[in-house]
Amino acid sequence: MSSHSMLGAYGSWAAALAGEGPNYLSFRHTHWTDPSAWRPAARRRFRERLAMPDTGGPPEVRIERQHEYDGLCVETLSWQLPYGPRTAAVLLKPADAQGPLPGVLALHDHGGHKFHGWQKITRTQEQQNPVNTEHQARAYGGVPWANRLAQRGYAVLVPDAFAFGSRRIRIADVPPHIRDGMDAAESDDPDYIAAYNRWASNHESILAKSLFSAGTTWAGVWLAEDLRALDVLCARADVDPRRVGIGGLSGGGLRTVYLAGLDDRVRCAVCVGMMTTWRDYLLDKSHSHTWMIYVPHLPTEMDYPDILGMRTPLPTLVQNNNEDPLFTLPEMERADEILREVYEKADAPDNYRCAFYPGDHKFDLEMQSDAFDWFDRWLAAS
Repeated sequence: MSSHSMLGAYGSWAAALAGEGPNYLSFRHTHWTDPSAWRPAARRRFRERLAMPDTGGPPEVRIERQHEYDGLCVETLSWQLPYGPRTAAVLLKPADAQGPLPGVLALHDHGGHKFHGWQKITRTQEQQNPVNTEHQARAYGGVPWANRLAQRGYAVLVPDAFAFGSRRIRIADVPPHIRDGMDAAESDDPDYIAAYNRWASNHESILAKSLFSAGTTWAGVWLAEDLRALDVLCARADVDPRRVGIGGLSGGGLRTVYLAGLDDRVRCAVCVGMMTTWRDYLLDKSHSHTWMIYVPHLPTEMDYPDILGMRTPLPTLVQNNNEDPLFTLPEMERADEILREVYEKADAPDNYRCAFYPGDHKFDLEMQSDAFDWFDRWLAAS
């Protein structure tokens, strides 16, 4: 353990609060032998710690637009939650699709880009905002990965997350003294989007503190809203609810960890570029991460990989990048060891896979190919 930490001389003391583990709500703890007894207890406490807001039942979905693009049927959708503006989403599937399809909830990243949501991992027309073209070039090998997956025969739903895209905080809705000179009249111009994203980054701590003051957490809001999106996907007549997966990079990987850990409707999960340990966040990397991760008290009860482990024995793929600046390699490797131990103890070692790739924080073409093959293995029709 390094002598330097995000907490300076207090790092070792703080790390000792959670201990080396396994903590009591980890399946690795000697108290637990049967996953069916452990899982409900772990999930119940996990829900308590996240303090999710009430988002009602499955929402009523409105089709805003339907068209074809690049061999895909594209449906632009929206639904109303009990609070905030309507949630926008897009559903992609092959234009010639027949019968119920396997479905995937594709979860967009954080990426320091809150002005857009679903547009960051899709393309629905020839003209694309240059901000998203550059974003896909940087993080996704220059392609909209949700489109590529849909073209393999999947119904892919991409919803906006809280504080992104349709769910973003509007400048006009905050007090003038915290607008930092931002124009309340929004624009799709890349310069305005860049300025908004800088403002939203600075506003993130304010938003997180306000959510804590309301008795909830950012992670809890994200998860509550993703559960409603999963409702939407599973309720579609063109989707086989027995063959549903989820996945995403970075912030989408975080959302995958929480949603896949909680809900067994997720039959296959792919977490990309978002697997490490609480110790990594605490000592080395909290400065490079969003407020969406943190859940008070939970680290004393289970490690971060244990959250995803709550889905064992259901199939899970984790993809890491060796030079990812958001994590330390030793803690990514330790997270892999934790998840392997969970799956081995549950007698399901073949249902877990972890792969390490060269390079920076990304979900490139090679990684996408491996992820899509994993979806095919577990979700394709027998």
